Amino acid sequence: MKTRNRRLMIGAAVAGLCAAALGWTGLAHSADKIVYFTWDGYELPDFNKSFLAAHPGAVDIPKFGDDDEAFTKVKAGFHPDIAHPCYDKVERWKEAGLIEPIDTTKLKNWDKIFPVLRNLPGLVEGTKTWMVPWDWGNTSITYRTDLLKNPEQSWKLLWDPQYKGKIATIDAVHDTPMVAGLLAGVDPFNMDDAQIEATRKVLQEQRPLLKMYTTDMTSIEQALASGELVAAMTWNASAVSLKKQGVPVAFMNPKEGMLTWVCGFVKMKGSEAHDALIYDFINSRLDDASGQALIENYGYGSSSSAAMSAEGADKLKALQLPTDPETMLKTTVFTRPIKNNEKITKMFEEVKAGG
Repeated sequence: MKTRNRRLMIGAAVAGLCAAALGWTGLAHSADKIVYFTWDGYELPDFNKSFLAAHPGAVDIPKFGDDDEAFTKVKAGFHPDIAHPCYDKVERWKEAGLIEPIDTTKLKNWDKIFPVLRNLPGLVEGTKTWMVPWDWGNTSITYRTDLLKNPEQSWKLLWDPQYKGKIATIDAVHDTPMVAGLLAGVDPFNMDDAQIEATRKVLQEQRPLLKMYTTDMTSIEQALASGELVAAMTWNASAVSLKKQGVPVAFMNPKEGMLTWVCGFVKMKGSEAHDALIYDFINSRLDDASGQALIENYGYGSSSSAAMSAEGADKLKALQLPTDPETMLKTTVFTRPIKNNEKITKMFEEVKAGG
């Protein structure tokens, strides 16, 4: 649910983001209200009904377009109480001293979270838990089945010259460069300098073919619906949304593997809100009904085994979700912490700028 186009050079981007962060300090901060910093689209009331019933008006929800934007804003001085990064970025938040451990004894549905998600490497260190997993899903290619007849089930579709100007990809380091790394034949999460350069070449081959780099999924969906695009890298939600509109699309299962991601809640260091209010909010998000709303609205998986079971196998199959995320994590490319993230970010920005 990412909606910000960030085709900016690194220096300008950082300057702008810092300014935005400092400008957001006017949000209400008090012990009786929380600030939840999350992806655009995750503000839906259905995701925390019990919290809103118990604490009307007690949450502000500023939104971000991707993990890097969120991290930059918080590091620059914005102070939410809870944030919603993804697993591959949590180590970065922790090392920067921005978050503190979660007290899982205060989470009433902690034991309903799938063990494979509760125990992701780095999220739990001894008695410390750094993130509460909440949502998981896939990144793949959504394509028009009426405009592309039986395409090869491969990420190479987004590098096919015959579709020049009719394809798009995601403007995020943990998405497009990772796929380019797969096509370059390297482990994209553990690239050395030579492998980063090999990945650069793959990205350079793609750049002139693209209609756009973007994190604005609304624009992607509109362009796919109109036929302006025939294929684009998206998350589950775009395929679900387009199918609901009657647009003939499929969500590909590439032979190289879909990307699978996991995101969740972190508790910010120095929060001014009452701890009880913070944990009430997280507990509300862990309600079975909240997990079901996530699945039904966006086609993403819930971390709650109870929510997934309540949806039923047939519904999950239609959304290309397994009943257990462990199955997905074994058969897809799991988005995990990225070695040399800053170097890859710099390389990707240079490619987008024509370098």
